[in-house]
Amino acid sequence: MVLGAVLLLLLLGGAAPASAHAVLRSSDPADGTVLRTAPASVTLTFSESVGLLDDSFRLFGPDGRRVHTAEARHAPGHADTAEVAFPAGLGQGTFTVAWRVVSADSHPVSGAFTFSVGKPSPTSAAVDTGPDENPATGALWDLARYVAYGAAALLIGTTAFVLLCRPPDPGPLRRPLVAGWWTLLASTVVLLALRAPYETAAGPASALDPAALARTLTGRPGLVLLARLALLAPVAVFLVRLSRRGPSRATPATGGALALALALTWAASEHASAGIQVPAAMASSVLHLLAMAVWLGGLTALLTTLQRATADPAPESGAGDDPRLTGTVARFSRIAFLAVTVLVVTGVYQSWRGLGSWTALTDTTYGRLLLAKLAAVVLLLAAAGGSRRWTARLVTAAGTAGSAGSAGAAGSAGGAGTAGSAGNVGTAGSAGNAGTAATGSETVQERTPEPVGGPSHPTARTTAPQTVSSSAPLAPLAVPPAGAPFGTSSPCPSPAPDGCLRALRALRRSVLAEVAVAVAVLVISTVLSGTLPGRAAAEAAGTAPAAGIPGASVTMIPFDTGTPGGRGTVQITLEPGRVGQNAVEAVVFGPDGGLSTVPELRLSLSLPAQKIGPIDARLTDKGGYWGTDSLNLPIPGAWTAKATVRVSELDQASGSRTVRILR
Repeated sequence: MVLGAVLLLLLLGGAAPASAHAVLRSSDPADGTVLRTAPASVTLTFSESVGLLDDSFRLFGPDGRRVHTAEARHAPGHADTAEVAFPAGLGQGTFTVAWRVVSADSHPVSGAFTFSVGKPSPTSAAVDTGPDENPATGALWDLARYVAYGAAALLIGTTAFVLLCRPPDPGPLRRPLVAGWWTLLASTVVLLALRAPYETAAGPASALDPAALARTLTGRPGLVLLARLALLAPVAVFLVRLSRRGPSRATPATGGALALALALTWAASEHASAGIQVPAAMASSVLHLLAMAVWLGGLTALLTTLQRATADPAPESGAGDDPRLTGTVARFSRIAFLAVTVLVVTGVYQSWRGLGSWTALTDTTYGRLLLAKLAAVVLLLAAAGGSRRWTARLVTAAGTAGSAGSAGAAGSAGGAGTAGSAGNVGTAGSAGNAGTAATGSETVQERTPEPVGGPSHPTARTTAPQTVSSSAPLAPLAVPPAGAPFGTSSPCPSPAPDGCLRALRALRRSVLAEVAVAVAVLVISTVLSGTLPGRAAAEAAGTAPAAGIPGASVTMIPFDTGTPGGRGTVQITLEPGRVGQNAVEAVVFGPDGGLSTVPELRLSLSLPAQKIGPIDARLTDKGGYWGTDSLNLPIPGAWTAKATVRVSELDQASGSRTVRILR
């Protein structure tokens, strides 16, 4: 039931398309360049190493038809640079290059740009460069990622809860463990099958192509998913042994090693595997994922345990003051505090690494998602604080009940008082605890013998103390043997007071609220892992090649004369877009997006903050575009570029946009 609720929340969390993380730094030839002769090849340089697909580069001629090229390859010694050779005799006109590669963190990235040979084509042919992502494939891929994260948290966290918190009855936790394992297996198989169509933006049906699957298994993302599948086999063996034989001394170490290996399969295919400080980022990512799983999965296990403990509302059930249950809650409280500490430390580091600057918090999608996650974490910590307070009350109430139980009295008759002390004889794992009984003058002790290695049956009995006078014996206390397998439980030593039951029920409600908020945090974290980091976005903005000339400033200014065919856009390119002498290239596009010829185009720039201008650029018709090499801009700042387009003898229109000139 708990797993179903978690998966339902994950499904309803929505699926946002994952952003690509490799950024195109430069291309040769550059976007919009007009060349005198046809290039022999095209070279693209990215911000990180990229993987190439069978169809990474496609070249389209001026007529929109595809031109055959050589196979794409990496530049020698440069995994971040891709190149493809062009055939001879391309001819003149405007050519379109469409590209698609896989970034180092496993996300595909695609784009397109144009260059012209001789002079730009008078009209632009409609070129279908293909979709960035198939909607059905993208939605299924994101959904499988969400489910995989949730299943890993449930599997690792529940196992850690059983091993570290030692619940009195781990039997009810078998179902979440089995469901987590099967869900992780199924979601990983889906991710492996969808990897090829996800990379190539194809439909889900192409996942059935054996050649596509074979290609997936040769790349790092596919190998990482295959390693995750292979790890689930020893995980299954570990869970079966844990269920049948119970924990041993080596069990926590084995479980920790398997959890660490599983976490590495995520770190090797996410943000940590690319960018700066990769070794530190990988370690931080693994610790972050494990801490999240221990906390979130442990909360689910604790909720299941509390729900089972409070299922019987009768005080006679003894659920409230069971010292083993109280100890389980107290141990998880300490472990959760440690997990939160690890989450905070690693989260701060990963946020710094992903953002790069304070402005990225509000200026990028990654930063805004990070703020949303921070708000959800604050709510989660508030809910966790409530759980810790109820845990403290439960421990206090159970301690009071235990003190009352340890002072249990045997009946007195005829004024000859006898007092007996059970003295917490029910401690799990104790053997041969001594019961004592005192009369006015004599005390006799008797030890119950037990075989070596602990009791051979589920219940260890403590005999009633023998006294000179007759008295009622204490009720035998059931204690689960050390290393008991799943499903063993025992009744509580005494009826639970109302305070314990109230604390348990309040703790269960608090943990339920904590789980709900934690699932929201998990959903945001999953979306965040598929979003372009702020540092990469800033790098893209600062290094992306401008249309026209590398390092230039490009501005699009729309215009509309109000007459049929009088709408369009002027593309203004300033090289280098800095203080001093600048070359200007202005291209007019018509309402259909194609190049348009106009009888006159004027451009002026002004800097209102310094009351400079307007400065006339004095454009001249260069045959297909308007330009000049002598525009001087004296100081940096936010300049206003105003373009006036005359489309006929009587009709003209103006438009303006802000152009930032750098020092």
